[in-house]
Amino acid sequence: MQGLGQFVPLILIFAIMYFLLIRPQQKKMKEHQAMVSNLRRGDQVITQGGLIGKVVKVKEDNEVEVELGEGVKVRVVKSTIATVLNKTEPAAANTNK
Repeated sequence: MQGLGQFVPLILIFAIMYFLLIRPQQKKMKEHQAMVSNLRRGDQVITQGGLIGKVVKVKEDNEVEVELGEGVKVRVVKSTIATVLNKTEPAAANTNK
């Protein structure tokens, strides 16, 4: 019984670390992965390097082509996109009657 009492503070410290550090970080990673997987043409993004540009093409091999200025296009790895500033709406179905 004495030995078990010595592990209680260690278990409490691990539980506190899990709920204050590990769990929020995992949630943030899931949100970032969802944001990156939902990138589409026309989205205005900021890369982790601080470059602001517009997504021109979404490639299948984990890359996007971003236009930084008129005629200046760069290939960027999707995971290096920090935030999406302006999200474009998906093309709506043609409702002309």
